[in-house]
Amino acid sequence: MTPRTEQQPQMSVEEFEELERHAPETVWLEFVNGKVVVKPMADGNHREMIAWLQRVCMQHRPDLWLHAESGLKTERYRKGRARADGVLVRVGGLKGDGEWSEADSTLMAVEITSYDSDTNRRDRVEKPDGYAAAGIPVYLLIDRDDCSVVVFNQPEDGRYRHEEKLPFGASVKLPEPVNMTLDTEPLKEFVD
Repeated sequence: MTPRTEQQPQMSVEEFEELERHAPETVWLEFVNGKVVVKPMADGNHREMIAWLQRVCMQHRPDLWLHAESGLKTERYRKGRARADGVLVRVGGLKGDGEWSEADSTLMAVEITSYDSDTNRRDRVEKPDGYAAAGIPVYLLIDRDDCSVVVFNQPEDGRYRHEEKLPFGASVKLPEPVNMTLDTEPLKEFVD
């Protein structure tokens, strides 16, 4: 038997997709860096933050839509699968896609930290790398632990070359191709 290393996936992407199809509705599974990851269900404040961001996006960019809890094919060379808290695409941009959409129509991926032990590794380390490797132009991390918003952009060679961290309440510029500014003051009311 060959010992497992970091480079060897736990299973094939096809085996993961089969497992995910049969998972109970109370569990969301992702396939990140070749490992099955259980993503916690969103709490009320988490859902309210996504709803807030959907309204803001609709007001500033009616040509785009932020889809909540959307499956993305990430980490092209590792065939990862991530269930982003939000995926911003042109209206109709997911038409014809299955459970796991190609990332090439995604303008921005959004994650909101959860209150669980894996959020640091998942949302702050692995997701930025996976989204950058898939070529997603902007990754927006709403970090409830330290009440900040982090904007990652300029993906190159599987990493984002630029990142900017600002506190809740700041005016946050989302770069091209998103091209909008967020007033993040309302996020303060959704922090426990």
